[in-house]
Amino acid sequence: MGVQLPRRRGMSRARLALTLGIALGVLTLTGCSSQTQGEWKRLAMPEPGTQEGTRILDFWVNSWIAAMATGIVVWALMFWAVWRYRRRHEDEVPVQTRYNLPLEIFYTIAPVIMVLVFFTHTVRLQTDLNALSDAPDHTVEVVGQQWSWTFNYVDEPVAGGKNVYESGTGSYIPTLVLPVDETVRFKLVSPDVIHSFWITGFLYKKDVIPGRVNQFEVTPNRLGDYRGKCAELCGAYHSRMLFNVKVVSRADYEAYLQDQIDKGFVSDTPVTGNKISTEQAGLETEGGTE
Repeated sequence: MGVQLPRRRGMSRARLALTLGIALGVLTLTGCSSQTQGEWKRLAMPEPGTQEGTRILDFWVNSWIAAMATGIVVWALMFWAVWRYRRRHEDEVPVQTRYNLPLEIFYTIAPVIMVLVFFTHTVRLQTDLNALSDAPDHTVEVVGQQWSWTFNYVDEPVAGGKNVYESGTGSYIPTLVLPVDETVRFKLVSPDVIHSFWITGFLYKKDVIPGRVNQFEVTPNRLGDYRGKCAELCGAYHSRMLFNVKVVSRADYEAYLQDQIDKGFVSDTPVTGNKISTEQAGLETEGGTE
């Protein structure tokens, strides 16, 4: 009979842990899409698609840098105090300081100064983002209704002063088309409940409130496709309130408006929602479901 050697369980467990770690790393890397691979550089924020979004991203990153710097200083002081004033002998009692007036003044005033600086920059950025120009290049009246969106392209010259619109339903996701490098004012209205208009790639959202017109402006500066959604729980089919966004050249933008006119999606006044032809929605004319 041969001698039976003991199993090296520790080594087997180490190999198993290493294998699982490598597999998890591979799955994590392969699971990153082209839109999310660079988000770690922006601290989990998407790449901004507007001039205003760039300022928001800068504020976000700088806020995290300031927070991490503060955290490093606080952690360093904590560990230094633990090490510096630790018990060195069995029968020794560390110094019990009752109070330290200069230190207490410092950790009272310093946080107040930090909050004031952060608050000042926040208010300044918020004021700039909410400012409206005298004459934006385009105006889009956005109607958030249960449970989709209607986009009214108000007073576009290519439409001869009429209102071109695009409207969605729970089974049809509408598309908002915007020209690049031109200022767009959004006028947000709702006929029913509170919604929230959010284009994730623009890094900004605003509530859509019944009986009130909220407005803001953006200047898209990057061609491409974006995603939009409602960021306010508005009812049973809130999850269907999705829309697509395309930022295109001026020529493509005018071609899109003309195409909408040719299809008959034009009105004398802004459409208030839920007015959509069966051709656009892709629904049956009779017996179809909404």
